[in-house]
Amino acid sequence: MASIFTKIINGELPSYKIHEDELVIAILALDQVNPGHVIVIPKQEINHWFDVPEAAYTRVGLIAQKIAKAQKEVTHCPRVGTIVAGFEVPHYHLHLIPAWSIPDLDFKRAKRLPDDEMKLIQRKIVDALK
Repeated sequence: MASIFTKIINGELPSYKIHEDELVIAILALDQVNPGHVIVIPKQEINHWFDVPEAAYTRVGLIAQKIAKAQKEVTHCPRVGTIVAGFEVPHYHLHLIPAWSIPDLDFKRAKRLPDDEMKLIQRKIVDALK
C-alpha cells in the first residue's frame, strides 16, 4: 500500500508544495511544529533512511540546505532543526523545523493551521527560494 507521501507525490492528495524535482519533493508539514515546518521526501518510497539510494539521499540533503536558508530568512529563527524519526510514515522524510530553542523541536507542539496561513507560509518560503 502506498504511503501518504507517495499519494501526495502521485497527485492523489493535496499538499503545500515548496519544491519538486525528479528525485525529491518538499512540502509543508500538515501539522506544523512551528510555522514554516517543511518535510523533504525522496520520491522513491523507501522506509529507512539508510536504504535510500545515494543520489536521492544526497538530493534530499542539498534541497534541505536551500530550504532551511529560506526558512531562516522568512521566520527569523536562529536555527532550523532537522529530525528523521520515521515512526509516523514508513517513507523516509527529513523534517526541517524553524527553532529558537530545543523545546521548539517537540512534536507535541504540532498543530494544524488554517489554509490561508499555510498558503502564506508556502508563498513566503517559495519566494525566498528564488
